[in-house]
Amino acid sequence: MSTSNRLPFLDNLKVILMTAVIAHHVAQAYGPTGGWWPVQEPTRAAILGPFFMVNRSFGMSLFFMIAGYFTVASLEKSGPGPFVRNRLQRLGIPLLVFSFLVLLLQVFVFGPMDTGELGALWPIDVGHLWFVQHLIIYSLGYALWRVLRPAASLSEKPANPPGYGTVLAFAAGLALCTAIVRTWFYIDEWVYIFGYIRIAFADVPRDLGLFIVGTLAYRHQWVTRFPSREGRVWLAVGLVLAGFWYAYELWLRDFVVGSHTVLRLLVPLWESLLCCGMCIGLTVLFRDMVNAQGSVAREMAKGTYTAYMIHIFIVLLFQYLAIGLIAPPFLKFLLVSLVSVPVTFLLASLLRRPLGI
Repeated sequence: MSTSNRLPFLDNLKVILMTAVIAHHVAQAYGPTGGWWPVQEPTRAAILGPFFMVNRSFGMSLFFMIAGYFTVASLEKSGPGPFVRNRLQRLGIPLLVFSFLVLLLQVFVFGPMDTGELGALWPIDVGHLWFVQHLIIYSLGYALWRVLRPAASLSEKPANPPGYGTVLAFAAGLALCTAIVRTWFYIDEWVYIFGYIRIAFADVPRDLGLFIVGTLAYRHQWVTRFPSREGRVWLAVGLVLAGFWYAYELWLRDFVVGSHTVLRLLVPLWESLLCCGMCIGLTVLFRDMVNAQGSVAREMAKGTYTAYMIHIFIVLLFQYLAIGLIAPPFLKFLLVSLVSVPVTFLLASLLRRPLGI
């Protein structure tokens, strides 16, 4: 499989995923997120509660799966050395610039606002760029593996795409690993390694697992060979499980009672099956039905990484502008999302070439 040709369906899928990321952060001000966000609306839309859980259960993991796919393509095309230099330049430099800006803010702005004194130097809160940190680590890990295993060849006969049993076994293993990790780390519990690397360990098994799946998908050409019918079945599984969570959160929570131990096992299993269903199903659906691009879609796809870098600032701007708007929180969510998405992609298109990202 040529690594020089873009795959329009994966580009289109990345644009949709980026739109979901923007909407997720818009919803932080208007839904029952339970966490801190710079804009705090007094009333929240309950319907956005399950949106957070469903979105976080597969969205970033699908990004990691696609990243794993293109990691192999890029490394096989250029070799480990040039690949590492390219990754450190394209991912590392923007990360360091953003980190320096955050460091200035937390020392000279946020610290004085809270206490009147200079803020702490460590840890540096890189916020949403945790994804970039993890992608650098995973990419370097794969490059090291290829150096240690130079005999591994893409010319070997591709393995058949995983069947139902294999996917179910993977989901079950992923759920077990997740449940074990979550005995020590809760969902959305962030820790800092060396005061800088931001990690939510509760999600690492899923994200790392899907990155590895992405590397295997390239090596064995699963993306182009996965059966359409099975892809539709997995998409249906993901959608049904997503719908169940909406029903549970909005209507059934008071009627479905389980022990804490049972829920700590069932939730990771639900999450893993939903993640596998959506990651497989959406990839196959876009391959079969959304495999073409016009000039606008192509430009949006090229700017996806830049959009990820800058979208937080645009979201916060429009959330602040909407503070005085008298409207239900869900309507504010829709309005801010509808404005933030096109503005983010437009600005990304203007900035990606000058910034070199």
